[in-house]
Amino acid sequence: MNNRRIVLTIFMLGTFAIGMTEYVVTGLLTEFARDLDVAVSTTGLLLSVYAISVAVFGPLLRIITIKYPPKPLLIGLTALFVISNIIAATAPTFEILLLSRLLSATMHAPFFGLAMMMAINMSLPERRTQAIAIVQGGLTIAIMIGVPFGSFIGGIVDWRLVFWFLVLLGALVLIGLLLFVPNEKQTVAPNLKSELQALANKNVLWVLAIIVFGFSGVFTAYTFKEPMLREFAGFGVPGVTLGLFFFGLGAVIGNFTSGRVPPRLLTKTLMASLVALALVLFTFTFLLQSPVLAIVSCFLFGAGTFGTTPLLNAKVILAAKEAPMLSGTIAASIFNVANALGASLGTIFLNMGFSFTMITFVAGGIILFGLVLTIITSKVEDKALYE
Repeated sequence: MNNRRIVLTIFMLGTFAIGMTEYVVTGLLTEFARDLDVAVSTTGLLLSVYAISVAVFGPLLRIITIKYPPKPLLIGLTALFVISNIIAATAPTFEILLLSRLLSATMHAPFFGLAMMMAINMSLPERRTQAIAIVQGGLTIAIMIGVPFGSFIGGIVDWRLVFWFLVLLGALVLIGLLLFVPNEKQTVAPNLKSELQALANKNVLWVLAIIVFGFSGVFTAYTFKEPMLREFAGFGVPGVTLGLFFFGLGAVIGNFTSGRVPPRLLTKTLMASLVALALVLFTFTFLLQSPVLAIVSCFLFGAGTFGTTPLLNAKVILAAKEAPMLSGTIAASIFNVANALGASLGTIFLNMGFSFTMITFVAGGIILFGLVLTIITSKVEDKALYE
């Protein structure tokens, strides 16, 4: 295994741990509600607070540390990850658990941004989309294996063991970073003013709009996938675990399939992916009423969601040429703006008395709006960026 593969494997393990931390709570909402004496709708805050922290504090932390070399910064971010999950594992109240989520989320976007930047720098131009997909792959594998595993252990034994497992993963990533990741020195000091100009780049702004106002529909439905599986399919812990596994299997296949899309085909592939994703969401609760079709729909939901993510990530990073240090962090952060918006909308609608079916229809409608934005983007973007 050459050095590039070792480093990418370490990054993938890191994004696996981060992805599991972010999404494992969706399989444990019922357990949190029961153990910490809060309503299930309130536990949705564990996802939305995490997302808001990624979106707000992640970029701020990256701006503050922009002149730090990547390796020591990655080590510091991973140490913060370990500490925050120790707090989660020992949290006596729901409020302390929320605090731990805020802390762990702070390192999410900078870690993803640095990892994607280093992965791209280590790759040939035609393999850059693939490198992004490999880094992102850790998150999707976490959704396939980590989330259902955490849901099963948390449901059968104790949800606190899930966070102790994440502490162990974080320690392994720390060791890998110390031993194998090169300590690259920055030959030219990053220019923060120049990097921030990416936020005025029309090519970047249109993709960010697609993510926030279109892709956010995913999280309107995804946040409450576990209670939907219980209500419509009649699943207990084993059934929910199987549904989460197949969502993750679809996510992994979708992610690595999208990683093979050449830059020139990113926009057209994105349009097709959004159409498929909207169809899945519109039919989701109807398919859940059959246990077999429930598993199929979970697979399709995962494939659509994480088959779309690498396409959007690649479009942001390739378009933001003036922001090599910040582009990955911006991409990771904006996805969590969408996450927070979608999760918050789902929570609001549920508290207003909306049914889960109505919520999935709203989610599908948001995805279709994202398709409209993508069509507009295809007309106005600089296509030379993706050649």
